[in-house]
Amino acid sequence: MALWWLASHQGWISKVFLPTPEATWLSLKNGLTDGELKEFTWATITRMFEGWLLASLIGVALGALIGISANARAWLQPTLEFMRPLPASALLPLAISIFGLNPNMVLSVVAFGAMWPVLLATVHGFAAVEPRLQEVARCLQLSRGAFVWKVGLPNALPDILAGMRLSLTVSLIVSVVGEMIASQPGLGQAILLAARAFRASELFAGIVLLGLIGFASSAMLAAFEKRFLKWQHP
Repeated sequence: MALWWLASHQGWISKVFLPTPEATWLSLKNGLTDGELKEFTWATITRMFEGWLLASLIGVALGALIGISANARAWLQPTLEFMRPLPASALLPLAISIFGLNPNMVLSVVAFGAMWPVLLATVHGFAAVEPRLQEVARCLQLSRGAFVWKVGLPNALPDILAGMRLSLTVSLIVSVVGEMIASQPGLGQAILLAARAFRASELFAGIVLLGLIGFASSAMLAAFEKRFLKWQHP
């Protein structure tokens, strides 16, 4: 912050590209109170959480189906590792050609990009179930569904929650990129328009908001994870 203040006030970098912290704060305040920044922020948060919830549901369901079976893991793990590094933003042109420019298109790409951390974490969690627990489940004649619910899911829960934290960050990134490319209302579009118009203070205000959203959402999920897994550390 001190270096930013010094660089902007001393003119080391033109204020066209680097506004002062005071100008950024003023743009942030005015945008949230009188401007459209509040609506853009809400649109991005809504898109981020919708994509994240969808990705979490799909990732946990598919991860449980794959992780519970050694044969499924052996057959599908190479395919999963091949598809996992694909950047979701690179699939936006393909999604636009299939779904068109609409909110559902961006939501589908967000869910696709955010699904992989949850999916792979769930597979790992189920694969790491202690073999003796599987033997006990067979002795008790637990059904496959009962084993997943009573044994597999509690064992995989730490991995799943860790994957969901990473997935939340991915969903925010993909939401912003999708808004920029697909011209959907949100902070991504607001930042892009501010950059094109050389409104540096508004651009930096949007960046600050994105940082606050990412920090707050990650902190909230970390607190929930700590409370939810309290039973692991009596």
